[in-house]
Amino acid sequence: MLAAQAPISEQSIRFFKGVGPKRTELLAQLGIETVEDALYHSPNRYEDRTAFAEIASLVPGTMMTLRGQIVGRNLRRLPGGRTLLDASVSDRTGVLQVRWFNAHYLQPQLGIGRFVILHGRIEPGRQLTLVHPEIEYLDAPQEQSIHMGRIVPVYPLTAGVSQRWMRELLWSIVEAHAGDVPEMLPEPLRAGRGWMPAVQAIRELHFPSSMASMEAARERLAFEELLCLQVALSQRRARTEAVKKNRGYQLEGPVTQGLAQRLPFTMTAAQQRVLRELLDDLGKPSPMHRLLQGDVGCGKTIVMVWLLAVAAQSGVQAAVMAPTELLAEQHLRLIKHLLEPLGVHAVSIAQGVPPQERAERVKAVAEGKAAVVVGTHALLERAVRFKNLGLVVIDEQHKFGVTQRALLASKARDPDVLIMTATPIPRTLALSLYGDLSVSTIDAMPPGRSPIRTEWLGEEWRAGLYGRIRAELIQGRQAYLVYPAVDATLAKDLKAAVQMAKRLTDGAFAEFKVGLLHGQMKPQEKERVMREFAEGRVQLLISTVIVEVGLDVPNATVMAIEHPERFGLAQLHQLRGRIGRGEHPSQCLLIGDTTDETVRERLQAFVSTLDGFALAEKDLELRGPGELFGKRQSGGWWRFRIANLIRDRVLLEQARAAGEQLVRQDAQLAAAELAPLRERVARFRMEPKP
Repeated sequence: MLAAQAPISEQSIRFFKGVGPKRTELLAQLGIETVEDALYHSPNRYEDRTAFAEIASLVPGTMMTLRGQIVGRNLRRLPGGRTLLDASVSDRTGVLQVRWFNAHYLQPQLGIGRFVILHGRIEPGRQLTLVHPEIEYLDAPQEQSIHMGRIVPVYPLTAGVSQRWMRELLWSIVEAHAGDVPEMLPEPLRAGRGWMPAVQAIRELHFPSSMASMEAARERLAFEELLCLQVALSQRRARTEAVKKNRGYQLEGPVTQGLAQRLPFTMTAAQQRVLRELLDDLGKPSPMHRLLQGDVGCGKTIVMVWLLAVAAQSGVQAAVMAPTELLAEQHLRLIKHLLEPLGVHAVSIAQGVPPQERAERVKAVAEGKAAVVVGTHALLERAVRFKNLGLVVIDEQHKFGVTQRALLASKARDPDVLIMTATPIPRTLALSLYGDLSVSTIDAMPPGRSPIRTEWLGEEWRAGLYGRIRAELIQGRQAYLVYPAVDATLAKDLKAAVQMAKRLTDGAFAEFKVGLLHGQMKPQEKERVMREFAEGRVQLLISTVIVEVGLDVPNATVMAIEHPERFGLAQLHQLRGRIGRGEHPSQCLLIGDTTDETVRERLQAFVSTLDGFALAEKDLELRGPGELFGKRQSGGWWRFRIANLIRDRVLLEQARAAGEQLVRQDAQLAAAELAPLRERVARFRMEPKP
């Protein structure tokens, strides 16, 4: 009896004919390790080579495909050892000159009378010439080719892999294994949309019979990929909702009543709506898993503090994890100011705390004497234990990996989890990254925020930039000046914070107190500089991007950013959010020159709008999800092989609805016809590797 063949997801590409060890390593760089990976290796684009041009109708400067017969050839030696190979190719309408430089090895194959297909650009001149074309040799005038005379796929490549070899490899794999591709989509779902079967879709994706068929195949396979993600997210959401937490919350009580009296302002309607959503979650029997997003300065922190008050009056400990000590300390100051007079003890766990004091704080947390614990990654340490942790808040969540967020949550039994971000997330990304979470959005700004004027200045305006900053400082205001690098010795092509702080302290801003802040400073030194700036003793703060979160200084009215091309839109928007927090008009000034059109488009978009959600959509469009969220966040775990979050937004919504329906009907996908989908979803990694 013949042994059963392994599924294509387990068949290594190494053992496919023509691959071998060296090419296996090259293909792995393209994400191709198995036969299945190869079958889903989608072309970047396609070239329509179905229509053969006649020589008499060739147009200079255009890409053309033609079929003809070799009627002459000539190899010449040029000075310096170079060679020039000319061939004459004819069809029934005329003769065309074809030329190759340093390709003498082609001469033996260009036999007189041999039929060829050529594809390339027609060069103008006294005699039209085809220079360095792709060439396909035919044994007969009407012989078919995988490179010519059809719609030809053009694949993403890596160094050492040619387009021709890749195309031939994929042709062989599709011929041998397309029939082994399992059908992921249930028949009612596939038939209801009029989609072709999986085997046909794979064939049409690689070697389409028409552009319309190719697009139909791509759409069907993209939906399949998105459906796997959405089913996995729906299953995770269903598991969360099935859990019953072992605690209850007193949603109204003495602490929340006291907090309401201590607040120096009235919450906006948007804040109140979101707070009701969060309190409803806390009142449910299953744990809260919610994403709270909102633009910079919209008032998320006060909503968080209210939840901390609810937890404290309910006898439940709360932990707040922030990505930087600056932000953690800012949260702690606000929590202490609002809640400590109400009897809520809050402590911070940070790297810079002296050992004895740190040990006392850790003990207070373990004994339950500290109701609120604020910190950075230090909260994840094994020594930090809680007596009754029930509420976990992750601020600026995209700064943490999934594993780190899960590790903090693991210190409690089925905790209520609130994830916050001031980086607005486009809906398509939210449905992909956080589709298992409920989403709340604070979509209005508090009254009294001063307007921010944003300008992009060329290098010739540098003296004017310094003059505008000086004018604000003279009036008693404060300013930020941000650089992308800490030290110019490590980034020679950039102005850097350390060197510029010294130059500007001795020069343009000699009469003002200038502070320096960057991530390589000791925690105590960073805290000192931050405090001096917050108290107004430092007038100009020269910093790296570390200030994008964690500083709230209403008196700061200027944010100047050097080398803005080095920052993404989300970072620029976060930096701009440091100003405009007081009563005085503010200005965000970018300075730098660039000729890169993509960068120019990004910076023009930033200058033209203050809407963080619009900028997030633009950033996604220009840089893609991986760049937008960084390698740690995206890794490769949810990088789609065929689907595209920008192009396939409608498909993503449809896949979400279909996935939810499938899970409602059959949570475990136990039905026999769902076996291929169940197997694929099980392999769909929801989290990056630690």
